Amino acid sequence: MRALLIIAALAALTGIGVAFSINYATRYIDQPGPLASEKIVFIAPGMGVRTMGEHLKSEQVIAQPYAFMAFTRLWGVTGRLKAGEYAFAPGVSLRNVIVKLVQGDVFARNVTIPEGLTSFEIAAIVNAAPVMSGNIAIPPPEGSIMPDTYAYIRNDDRAKLLEEAQRAMNDTLSDLWEKRAPGLPFSTPQEALVLASIVEKETRLAPERTRVAGVYINRLRKNMMLQSDPTVIYAITKGTSRIDRVLYQHLEVDSPYNTYRNTGLPPTPICAPGRASIEAVLNPEVNDYLFFVADGQGGHIFAKTMAEQEVNVAKYRVIQRQERAAAAAAKEAVETPAP
Repeated sequence: MRALLIIAALAALTGIGVAFSINYATRYIDQPGPLASEKIVFIAPGMGVRTMGEHLKSEQVIAQPYAFMAFTRLWGVTGRLKAGEYAFAPGVSLRNVIVKLVQGDVFARNVTIPEGLTSFEIAAIVNAAPVMSGNIAIPPPEGSIMPDTYAYIRNDDRAKLLEEAQRAMNDTLSDLWEKRAPGLPFSTPQEALVLASIVEKETRLAPERTRVAGVYINRLRKNMMLQSDPTVIYAITKGTSRIDRVLYQHLEVDSPYNTYRNTGLPPTPICAPGRASIEAVLNPEVNDYLFFVADGQGGHIFAKTMAEQEVNVAKYRVIQRQERAAAAAAKEAVETPAP
């Protein structure tokens, strides 16, 4: 087989047996290869054509490294084969292998940065992304990263990916700032970003975002404290850990992020808000609500007066007690040994 391939290639190169060589070469280069299932193969920089062919053979992508060498030379593409990580489909033909390497059609990986994460959490996700280079030792400024899914290839720099995500946030904020509603109680895009981060943490329900934003806009206009639990959590943790439940003693923490003790906005965002939360803050619902509390179903109940709020809070506390009792009963049932 090896000798036949060499003869065919030499015949094509020298013009001897043209009809035979063209017919054989066409059939051979387009027939399905040996690869049984999709595989990702890394072609290292500096790898020569012979080593490349042998590597592809060892990975079962191609059957014969000599055929790979012969056809790349025949087509004059030996110097155009690009290093990188490639995804090969089952049965990929030799022709398609060579074309993929010439085009540099490398395998793209993805890293997803969800909405509402702190810079500490985002840095951890990016540092955990496989086969990237570099390390994020210092998290980026809070709120500077645009939550999204970002593509990268093997050996891409993690710092460069974060720079791309920061440009995306700057571009998004700049674009939405130009479309903001008039008369908002803040004057800079950064202030809008701070409020958007609070809205992001307060609700994940899309229909509620503009309403929650409207509540905070109303409170800012009245110079009322925002009294947002997520800001208290950030005041305590600085975004490096989580607190499941805010207690009364937490509300007394001395921090500019504690909106139970300070009027106005915190000094920085408390997380990375998504586009929808930024849009909600810049075009909030026009309402008369000044308060809201969880409804126990994942949403919130809104109120215009403190009296209404106190009724809603009392209802929610009943739900909380029922949930804790049910959780305690379930835990006891699991821990109690059967007779």
